[in-house]
Parts: sequence; structure tokens; C-alpha cells
Amino acid sequence: MTQAYEHLDPVTLKAWLDEAKPLTLVDIRDPLSYAQGHIPGSRHLDNATVGDLLDQAPRDQAMVVVCYHGHSSQQAATWLAGQGFAHVYSLDGGFTDWEHRHPQRVMRQS
Repeated sequence: MTQAYEHLDPVTLKAWLDEAKPLTLVDIRDPLSYAQGHIPGSRHLDNATVGDLLDQAPRDQAMVVVCYHGHSSQQAATWLAGQGFAHVYSLDGGFTDWEHRHPQRVMRQS
């Protein structure tokens, strides 16, 4: 079986966000890490919220999965692609790399 998702580099994600490309951005980190900082526009995804995602997210729109370092998101992206999402991406380097490259593009709880 071929890989069901693609890798996405932070430069491309930044360009997509700058262009306002329609996409679903999901963050699979633990709730506290997500609350302490996440990419604006992302939604937290865990066992409690996955049902809503499956019901609401457009299947033909790009979906980008974010984790800590870009490893766990690959498994989640494979699973989501298996749920019928057509264009699933795992963010290389994860949130840690994104925050390092774009600290001004991190939403933090006040």
C-alpha cells in the first residue's frame, strides 16, 4: 500500500496560510500543550473531538496534521486519509519547528 498522506514543510504551510488556502488544520498534541500555544486556525484533535471532525470537515479540502515534532502526526495522517480525506498532510518538524520559525504566528492562552 502506498503512503496515504504527504509530508508538508513549514514554508509551504506558511504560504498556504498567507494565501488563505482552504484547509483544515488539526493539532493532536495534549490539551495543555495546545492551550499553551498552537497555530492560529487549528483545532485540537483527540478522542473526544474526532467524531465532530469526521462529521464536519470537508473531505476534499487539504487537511494538515500537527504534532510535537512531526512523527506522531504521520500515524494520525495515515488514519485520517483512511477515513476518506483526500489530501492529508503531516507537518514536518511539527509545532516545535513551527514555533521556532514563526513565533509571531503562535496563538497563546493569555
